[in-house]
Amino acid sequence: MQGRTVLLVEDEAAIVDVVRRYLERDGYRVVVASDGQRAVDEFRRLRPDLVLLDLMLPGLDGWEVCRRIRQEGSTPVIMLTARDHEADKLVGLELGADDYITKPFSPREVVARVRAVLRRARGAEAVSGEVVRVLDLEIDPSRVEAFRGGAPLHLTPTEFRLLLTLARSPGRVFTRLQLLDQVQGYAFEGYERTIDAHIKNLRQKLEPDPKHPRYILTVHRVGYRFAEASRA
Repeated sequence: MQGRTVLLVEDEAAIVDVVRRYLERDGYRVVVASDGQRAVDEFRRLRPDLVLLDLMLPGLDGWEVCRRIRQEGSTPVIMLTARDHEADKLVGLELGADDYITKPFSPREVVARVRAVLRRARGAEAVSGEVVRVLDLEIDPSRVEAFRGGAPLHLTPTEFRLLLTLARSPGRVFTRLQLLDQVQGYAFEGYERTIDAHIKNLRQKLEPDPKHPRYILTVHRVGYRFAEASRA
């Protein structure tokens, strides 16, 4: 991970100091932006490997920053958000963030989550194996690419891993916690609803009609499953 650039978007100096110190100790290059507009400008200038993004910012808020980042690519985004703002987390995830960390947090947790998200982003974990072909989809783990009817799907790393996990086992029902463990590498109570936000984003890109999905099906009160070929 040495040499990778993290854009830290945070306006609280105390948080900036401790997070930057721990990340730099772990070998990352850290660039700080203290407001939303500067974050967008630095993102476009640097094209960092990952963005740590506080939601409550001067000027443009974190949601708008995340939306603009997602318009320009699939750079991993980890949100930093207050513990009691559950709705904030879900909105951020629906805008395309890959993960979130609640305040107050341990700087060691931040470093661990940055490592995990970057590993997923470069396809180093659980994305090896043969090309998956199901229905009219083709999913190539080695290239981290997915196609529907020959057209590329522009997925974030988290969305790609979620699609791959489900498509490898058509008909199998996955609970939210199982998917969280497969996709994020951890499964904590209270975090499982993040899967719903990622599924919603994935359906927007995958399904011809996201309100009536034909690929990723909801199993009421349990989780999700990928459609079997007979449903094509």
